[in-house]
Formats: sequence, structure tokens, C-alpha cells
Amino acid sequence: MDVEFKASLPKKEEFIGLHRTTGWNAKGLYTDDQLFKAITNSWYAISVYLNDELIAFGRIISDGIYQTLICDVIVHPLYQKQGFGKRVVENLLEKCRVENIKWVQLFSARGKQDFYKKVGFKERDIEAPGMSIFL
Repeated sequence: MDVEFKASLPKKEEFIGLHRTTGWNAKGLYTDDQLFKAITNSWYAISVYLNDELIAFGRIISDGIYQTLICDVIVHPLYQKQGFGKRVVENLLEKCRVENIKWVQLFSARGKQDFYKKVGFKERDIEAPGMSIFL
């Protein structure tokens, strides 16, 4: 198994193919061009290839100082539960350590909270809950 972690963005077609395996954009909220443009605006990204096929991806949105958000952690369903997601998140966190970023946030997909707890994340304190708005 030839696995390669690249600190770079995948090609558009590779990312869209992987993204479609999640079903996240099933309602068609965003075009393929919009989704790819979103990841090109990342502060840092990691792409995981197995035999030259993109099987996992993750990225960080950040100001490079203290506001940091991990998002779009995606592992192709055929390769889930094999440690690739954990390694993606560990790589993203290591980038934050190297840049001396202390506070890292993320939004979790439904049912994935336990995965993130295993790599050290904790739910926000009830006194400082996260909030969002969908426009």
C-alpha cells in the first residue's frame, strides 16, 4: 500500500470525486466550482493519496494567529476506520503547533463527535456555546 500525505490541494476533479462520496452536498447548495474555490482559500490543506488516488482530505481556515477552524475532513468510505482520518487531523494539528496556534475549533458531522474526542477535542463549555446561522 503506497500512501502519500501531501501538504497541498488536490486537483479539482479529485476533490469533487472524494467530496461526492460524502453526500454532503446532496441538496445541491454549491456548485463544483464553488466547492473547489472554497478549498483554494484554505490556510493549510492535507491531501492523502493511495496509489495516486485521493482517499482523504482535510483543511484549516485561519488567520494564522489564533482563530483556527478545521473543516472538510473527508475520508472515502472504503478507507474509513483505517486510521486515515486520525492521521489527517493529527497533521492539521501539527501545523497549528508549528505555527504556535493554541486554540483550534471545528464543526463535526453528525455522529463523528467520538472520533474527534479520540484525538483530543472536547465539546465547548456550556458557558461558551458555539453558535451558527444558516442564511
